[in-house]
Amino acid sequence: MSDRGQPTRMVHVAPSPPGLQSISMAQGMDPQPRALNTIVSRADQVTLSIEKSIMLEIYVSTDVETDGPIPGPHSMLSFASAAYLEDKTLISTFSANLETLPNADPHPDTAAWWKKNPQAWTACRREPLPPGAAMNNYLFWLKTLPGKPVFVAYPAVFDFLFVHWYLIRFTGESPFGHNAVDIRTYAMALLKTKHCDSGKRHLPDHWFDDLPHSHVALDDAIEQGALFCNMLRENKLK
Repeated sequence: MSDRGQPTRMVHVAPSPPGLQSISMAQGMDPQPRALNTIVSRADQVTLSIEKSIMLEIYVSTDVETDGPIPGPHSMLSFASAAYLEDKTLISTFSANLETLPNADPHPDTAAWWKKNPQAWTACRREPLPPGAAMNNYLFWLKTLPGKPVFVAYPAVFDFLFVHWYLIRFTGESPFGHNAVDIRTYAMALLKTKHCDSGKRHLPDHWFDDLPHSHVALDDAIEQGALFCNMLRENKLK
């Protein structure tokens, strides 16, 4: 509950499946205007980009679960994003479990942590996708959001590292650019305190909704997104 009284609102946005735009050509429409269609398509993409740049920001709260501290030598096992409007309306979510990278190995410290969290481990190993498929699905999802996606995480330096690396490695692009909002840093500024005094145990109780933090990526992404929106609201009231 927001402010112990306002629930997170959920609005589902169902994207059209990939390839839908090409159905008319596949069904045998006159291929003559292909060059013109290409020009119009590019113009539409530019227009869409401009429109999104002036639309509402979509706060994409994201959590990753990994088997080590950095991508490449280690793998992202699971990740999830919860897309919020500023007023804490949850408009869409995305989650995926991933197959491990070739020639990558779990870090011993992380492997030991997973042994202490068997339920979360089981959840992140259920029906994993090849990384390329998962990240292309994610890229498509991000592009269907009705505004500019803003990456939000706690801590952003860790989660963004993996998501950015995987997006660039497997899709060649990232709608986030090189931008991310770190919730702890935002709390530091909002509370006017030192970084060491801005961790979760120092935050006001009314910033937290009654939501699980289970180390299952989607649970954590939703919980941290609600926390961030509560902080946004308080900042506006100051």
